[in-house]
Amino acid sequence: MSEDMAARAAHSAAMQERAERDMARMGVDAAFISRLVETFYERVRAHDTLGPVFDNRLSGRWPEHMEKMKSFWSSVAFKTGAYGGKPVQAHMGVGGMSADLFPQWLTLFSQTLDEIAPTGQAHEWFMQTANRIARSLTLSLFYNPAFDDPARGT
Repeated sequence: MSEDMAARAAHSAAMQERAERDMARMGVDAAFISRLVETFYERVRAHDTLGPVFDNRLSGRWPEHMEKMKSFWSSVAFKTGAYGGKPVQAHMGVGGMSADLFPQWLTLFSQTLDEIAPTGQAHEWFMQTANRIARSLTLSLFYNPAFDDPARGT
């Protein structure tokens, strides 16, 4: 193994160890992430606005989606790099998807954390992360730089 590769591997291992310690201090483990995903998406499915959009896309594939979301959140929280999906591409072309759904998603996510987060720090960390994800997806899916063109006069 080259020195560069060894250094990268050591850096990655150190990041994972730090993330695991940080999550443990907040009371976050794999069981919490599983509970968060299960509880949150149960509420998404029952939500008047979000439910139909998600169900239209995931009908018959909910179990696979749940596993993918558990993998995603575990990868983000514990810095494992295990999630290899492409969130932007996965959300492109979803029928009924609009930018105004993201605040509703975030509100529901926060309400779920209010009830099940093991600590206030965990709630804060997951909400900050969810806000970054929502902002990134909103910009990737719905932002049009032409709207920022000063020549438009708006």
